[in-house]
Amino acid sequence: MLKPSLQLRVAQQLTMTPQLQQAIRLLQLPILELDTELRKMLESNVMLELEEPDAREADLALAAERPEPMTRETDDTVNPAGEDANFDFDPDESGVLPDEPPDSALWEGVSTQGGNDPWSRDDDRREPVDASGQSLREHLLWQLEMEHFTPREVVIGEALIDYVNEDGYLTESTEGILAMLPAAAGFSLDEVEGCLARIQAFDPPGIAARDLAECLLLQLQQLEPGTPGLAAAMAIARTHLELVAAQDYPRLRRILGIGDDELEAALALVRSCRPRPGTGIGLPKAEYVVPDVFVRRIGGRWVVETNRSLAPRLKVNQAYADMLHGEGNHPELRSQLQEARWLVRSLEIREDTLLKVARCIVERQAGFLDHGEEQMKPMILKDVAEAVDMHESTISRVTSGKYMHTPRGIFELRYFFSSQLGSEDGSEQSSTAIRARIRRMIGQEDPQNPLSDSHIAELLQADGINIARRTVAKYRESLKIAPSSRRRQRTAGRGSAKPCA
Repeated sequence: MLKPSLQLRVAQQLTMTPQLQQAIRLLQLPILELDTELRKMLESNVMLELEEPDAREADLALAAERPEPMTRETDDTVNPAGEDANFDFDPDESGVLPDEPPDSALWEGVSTQGGNDPWSRDDDRREPVDASGQSLREHLLWQLEMEHFTPREVVIGEALIDYVNEDGYLTESTEGILAMLPAAAGFSLDEVEGCLARIQAFDPPGIAARDLAECLLLQLQQLEPGTPGLAAAMAIARTHLELVAAQDYPRLRRILGIGDDELEAALALVRSCRPRPGTGIGLPKAEYVVPDVFVRRIGGRWVVETNRSLAPRLKVNQAYADMLHGEGNHPELRSQLQEARWLVRSLEIREDTLLKVARCIVERQAGFLDHGEEQMKPMILKDVAEAVDMHESTISRVTSGKYMHTPRGIFELRYFFSSQLGSEDGSEQSSTAIRARIRRMIGQEDPQNPLSDSHIAELLQADGINIARRTVAKYRESLKIAPSSRRRQRTAGRGSAKPCA
């Protein structure tokens, strides 16, 4: 029979204090989110106040006049307290940076009843973005209201618009839409077809097409009748898209009975059309990146500074703090005072940690800042963690969602981390540098005899880089570069058919 009893047990357990939890949360916040968080705390805690603008401007001016060098000695003296700024936030988490999958091609997966894009998936053009904030459906309904549609046509038009997908294609046949309309109204197929023809004249061009060929024809029909190559372009869009996809230009020229110049003009018109007309409407507005760190070259060296222009600089209201010493018990005010001190200390730790990590990254990737991607060195979280004497999980939090402004552009801190490939001389090569070399080699290749993945691998191996063909193919695909068979320019008759933008 079980009886109740008392037992003593000795165990060790890792517990995070409220100060540590707050420091972790503030550390991983980007500067915009940090600004929002600090303003909320400033409103809720009377013991906090903004640092005087004059003092901030003086600090910035002093930093500009006497920039600190990027050395370990400087890093060690950033925070006089030392130990608190270097603690590990979470020693149980790993800081592995996952590889980001390459983006899919723009023309891949066109939602139409007629099939996918039939000629080129390596076109990296981006659709113009509508900044009105309207969805595609709202954009079409607004035009329906502006046109002189009868009440019967409005009912049909709304039904048609309901079946236009995000790519701008009509996903239901006119017969099916007619069957869904109220039978008592006596709608006819001719009315539906006529209303569809009027909607297909809406903006954007090519909207409400039933397949890709019709989408291209609708866009080509809006051109001036005397446009060079227009007749051939319409013939291509109507029945010969497969030949364009196969780049069989000699056969296409023979079938159409045209010369090289007219064929090139026709291909230019076809390729100028948008295969997914609806994708430029209703997209979210661009979000602008605010850098957390600035990197400048001053006096022949790279200087790193944190961005102090956005997030408010907070400090403890010393007048209120002094009043509490002479007053009685005010538990709420004393609690706010303690929270204010923790917050100010956490912000100091955040800035010091971010500055140390950024300086370490810049010091290791100075070749990239001086010469570009091909001089990028391999670097993982562990390298920076050992250099600044922190845990890898801390480095992962610091580099996540934060950006560095450099003379070469704005980059996320994680961009500077990459895997490595071995070389014959025992050195290591960054995968980012290898990708840059592959891009340069393909950019300098002979269009009539493009480099295959195997040939690129051989050239890199000749330079002492141990890389396999499948690795080259993976890097090429991540750069959204087509294989050599699709990069080759095929000849059309006596001349070559130049690729049209």
